[in-house]
Amino acid sequence: MMTGTNLLVVPYRGGGPALNDLVAGQVQVYIGPASASIHLVKAGSARILAVTTSQRSDVLPGVPAGAEFLPGYEASTFFGVGAPRDTPTKVVDALNTQINAALDDPRIRTRLAELGSVALPGSPADFGKLIAAETGKWGDVISRAGIKSN
Repeated sequence: MMTGTNLLVVPYRGGGPALNDLVAGQVQVYIGPASASIHLVKAGSARILAVTTSQRSDVLPGVPAGAEFLPGYEASTFFGVGAPRDTPTKVVDALNTQINAALDDPRIRTRLAELGSVALPGSPADFGKLIAAETGKWGDVISRAGIKSN
């Protein structure tokens, strides 16, 4: 949308089938998490043209970030842990402490890096701010693109 490029979106039931078609030459571009495709890059079956994060990846330092040639572009995938709204604060805080400790473990960080990912430790409030910011950003994209639910 930022470039005015009109791509034909081909819906797939997951990254596996999409990546199979990419390697087979049935589609020309796959946009998805590095963790799904990094094994193909390492095997030489595919190449990454850019990462969609705002800065270059430590795992793929030779690959430019999209923001380098399209200022302001950023489209990251993130995973988080949630709990029901009425979960006691004491339980949420204990879980958060343990999750942050795990994310600080060098073995976990190394494994995440092998998958093209980075740890993003923080507080429940930090995660809430991230979700709010992403909801606002993608809500704007949906609105500007005129996307409607079925």
